[in-house]
Amino acid sequence: MTQPTTIRRVPGPRPQPAELLRTALELAATGVPVLPLRAGKVPFGNCRQCADNACGGRPNMKSAGPCRCPGVCHAWAAATTDPAVLTSPAWTAAWHRAVTLAYHAGGAGLTVVDLDDAAAIAWARDTLPATRTVPTTRGEHWIYRGTMTSHNAVRPGVDIKSTMSYARWLGPGTGTMTALPDAVRVLAVKERSSARPMPHAVTVPARVGNGECPHRAPAYLARGIAMAEQRITEARSAVHATVYRTFLAVLSTHGRCGCLTDTHIVRLFTAAQSKGETARHCTEAWNNARTTLGL
Repeated sequence: MTQPTTIRRVPGPRPQPAELLRTALELAATGVPVLPLRAGKVPFGNCRQCADNACGGRPNMKSAGPCRCPGVCHAWAAATTDPAVLTSPAWTAAWHRAVTLAYHAGGAGLTVVDLDDAAAIAWARDTLPATRTVPTTRGEHWIYRGTMTSHNAVRPGVDIKSTMSYARWLGPGTGTMTALPDAVRVLAVKERSSARPMPHAVTVPARVGNGECPHRAPAYLARGIAMAEQRITEARSAVHATVYRTFLAVLSTHGRCGCLTDTHIVRLFTAAQSKGETARHCTEAWNNARTTLGL
């Protein structure tokens, strides 16, 4: 990553569209896929044509496609290095609504260790090899060469942002970027073993009886998941509450019989994230719903 312009951090004066676009083009020219973020530092939601992944999704989302939507769709997967896309009419309109800029770390061959507070920074200095660092509003981003699966809350105040995730662009930072260490990869292994639901299958108690799932009819389950996705993506307010209630409804129907798979859970989380929810909020809502139902 070279030395593009530093975008002013929020709070503070809102960057001008021309400033955001200039920095985006500079980053794109170095091979860093970029996307605008709207108020709340979240991606733009899918357009009407792409709602519920009707378009099949973007190729780098590992789903059918390709999506030919000209808009800033599919959250992190909207990130691009194509200057023609970045300066297109649809994206120009988005730059005028954007408050800051983000990049797909994994798409740039990078991993960002997001340290959210002073305690997390102190832990990193004691545990991780030095690398390029970028100050954030409350902490620091430590940037390493190499990619891995993104994970949130791998320890208090620490998130890992790499593939299928985005990080805010807050400037090139200081220090020499080093290779992704095993110490960061080990954090993800520990996180996967802690029974978090995303992106792994949820283990729930078997239904009393012969163990056969009454919802095995593919159409019944598919319709239920599609309705849940629609309920989330059509929410115009109280998104947090809508996501929680929807997760609760899905788990109350399908949580005890074992018919939910990784694919179903990822679809629900993706719908929530398209509305601005973070992976951490999704995980918390899912776990809270399971606790409420005693799963």
